[in-house]
Amino acid sequence: MVNRYEVRAAGSDGTPGALLALAEQKRLAFKEEVTFFADEARRVPVFSFKARSRMDLGATYDVRDAAGTPIGLFRKDFGKSLLRSTWHLEAAGVAATGTERSAAVAIGRRAWELLPVVESLPSPFRFHFDFRDAAGDVVLSSQRMRSLRDRYEVTVPGARVDGRVAAAMCVALDALQSR
Repeated sequence: MVNRYEVRAAGSDGTPGALLALAEQKRLAFKEEVTFFADEARRVPVFSFKARSRMDLGATYDVRDAAGTPIGLFRKDFGKSLLRSTWHLEAAGVAATGTERSAAVAIGRRAWELLPVVESLPSPFRFHFDFRDAAGDVVLSSQRMRSLRDRYEVTVPGARVDGRVAAAMCVALDALQSR
């Protein structure tokens, strides 16, 4: 069993378009590093993210290009995330804080996870995040779509965030938070 992440361009009609990057991760494997590849054969790495340290609740993750050059970073704000998941994102010329869009949904998700009879059932709460810069402008948005499989629509208004950093952050939202 693996978690498979496909980063696809949006088609003109909103349907998934061309494959931009692909990552696979074995379930129950350490989630400190994820590499994205250009093709299904996973021969050509295009970018990755990796934790600076293992088993740290507020770990910082570096996003690197194919040559290993840092292009951004993100980290979870553990204290603020107790009630509403909060992340910090930095990339060339952009610093932003991302929170779950709805505080009520965040609390509902946490209550759902505490119910022992539903631990094997998927949460009915959809997972949405908005990342805002210091001026309050949205620079990255990740919205879970209605579908049987986990599917997210990611938007980067004004293309202020490098697409690789945006993709890494959004995959991390799913992989690192077990959504």
